[in-house]
Order: sequence, then structure tokens, then C-alpha cells
Amino acid sequence: MERADVMGWVAAYERAWREDDAGSLGTLFTDGVRYLRSPYEPALEGLAAVQDFWPDPTPFTLDAQVVAVEGADAVVRAEVRYGGDEPQEYRDLWVLRFAADGRVEHFEEWAYWPGKSFTASDG
Repeated sequence: MERADVMGWVAAYERAWREDDAGSLGTLFTDGVRYLRSPYEPALEGLAAVQDFWPDPTPFTLDAQVVAVEGADAVVRAEVRYGGDEPQEYRDLWVLRFAADGRVEHFEEWAYWPGKSFTASDG
């Protein structure tokens, strides 16, 4: 993978997310994808599980940039701002592993929300 390939994938991901288009996810993810919404939560296993999770009509903006690419692995820094009745923003690292066909077979999020403590204790 090259940086331009990763950003092309991110653009297609954003388009599917913005259009709330779970049907197009087969072009982004392999049938056996592991999709981790958090490194500490169980993964969604398989494309059908991701498609079931996907619908979210909340308006958002996304700014993303590639941090690193090494072979089939990439890291993307994303900043998402949700609108709607409860505005929220977060910064996120996406750890991606691409299959040979350019679809993602492993997606892992490491998100941080403003105001969330960055230490184990607040004391």
C-alpha cells in the first residue's frame, strides 16, 4: 500500500459513512473483516456484523491523514466532529491491515474524546 492508496480508501470510507450506505461496505472490507471499535472491546467479526453496526445518520465532518504505511499496514489519524442534537468531537487513530485486493481485513480504532482523562486516575 502507498499513502495515496490509503487516502483513497479513507475517502471511500467517508463517502459510505456520510451516505449511510452499509451496502457499499463490501468494497471497503473483506468478508472476514475484524472491526474493533475499541482495542478493549470484542471485535465485530465479518462483513455482515459491520453492516449491522454501520447505520448512523448523525451529520459529521472528518479530517484524516496518513501517519504511517508499512507493507499492508497503515495508521490514519482522524478527527471527527459530530453535529446534531448532541455535538461531539473526537480524535482517533485507525490501525488498518489491507488484504491483497485493497480491502481492509483488520480495522482497529483508538479514540480520544475531549474531557476524558488520559491517566488511570484523576488524583
